Amino acid sequence: MKLGSLKEGGRDGTLVVVSRDLSRAVRADAIAPTLQAALDDWSNTAPRLNALAAGLEAGTAAGAFALDMAQLAAPLPRAYEFVDGSAYLPHVERVRRARGAEVPESFYVDPLMYQATSAGFYGPRDPILASSEEWGIDLEAEVVVVTDDVPMGAEPATAAAHIQLVGLVNDVSLRGLIPAELAKGFGFLQSKPRSALSPVLVTPDELGDAWHGEKLHLPMRTWINGRWFGEAETGVDMQFSFADLVAHAAKTRPLVAGTIVGSGTIANEDTGKGASCLAEQRTVETLRDGKPSTPFLKFGDTVRIEVTDGAGRSIFGAIEQTVTRQEPRG
Repeated sequence: MKLGSLKEGGRDGTLVVVSRDLSRAVRADAIAPTLQAALDDWSNTAPRLNALAAGLEAGTAAGAFALDMAQLAAPLPRAYEFVDGSAYLPHVERVRRARGAEVPESFYVDPLMYQATSAGFYGPRDPILASSEEWGIDLEAEVVVVTDDVPMGAEPATAAAHIQLVGLVNDVSLRGLIPAELAKGFGFLQSKPRSALSPVLVTPDELGDAWHGEKLHLPMRTWINGRWFGEAETGVDMQFSFADLVAHAAKTRPLVAGTIVGSGTIANEDTGKGASCLAEQRTVETLRDGKPSTPFLKFGDTVRIEVTDGAGRSIFGAIEQTVTRQEPRG
């Protein structure tokens, strides 16, 4: 099934079940008012939501309506936790090589991960807000999973069973602010603003053969200003599966239902697949030409991120955003 949230009913939206072709939806608030509420009681709500989804496909769901993507907030407009990994080591290797640094051996066995912004997510058609182009505005096209309650110390095999939903995120980064923050030795803060989630999150069984080994195996397609930017393969060159990433996050603490775990920027060894973030493209240019030539995003630029199945049908819906100036507020 596919689940989304309407921009109504308060900060956490109103839960809807969405049709496979993303054209129709039906409110599910009689089952759970919000997606977070559904995840809090997933063993009870999931079967009922599945039944509603079956009715929507059969044309028997009462109250079904034509869906306009602009009606949708992020499926989880705010989450208790968002932890983001960097599971695609070709990206890490190239970035470090461009600055003359080696990749530590530990990176191949111990995932990179940080605590990301979770108090609010952009909807799939909301603008990317920034106050200055000098901040180095960048997209990052990633896959995310959402868990139910995960016990502390869960091994990967156990963690896999707690992955309930899969989706996409545009993990916005402000590259111009990152070096100074990391130099403090205390991690990201200002350089990682709000991110945008895909219109819907889907259960792993909705993905069929494209979901195996706790990885998505489809191209991540990205466009900037309507021009093709990349279609990196999500199932290729991913050093750690989502089961590994969830287990890593749960090593010293339980994860609450609704925790979002990100893959990190999709990147392949084959640079002919394009890139999923501008920093990656600029690194490839630096290694090839001695300097980057692709600029970071400017106000008015548009970004589109989407994954389609073998027949070209959108699975999660597209993230479509415009970079927009946000004047500082006193």
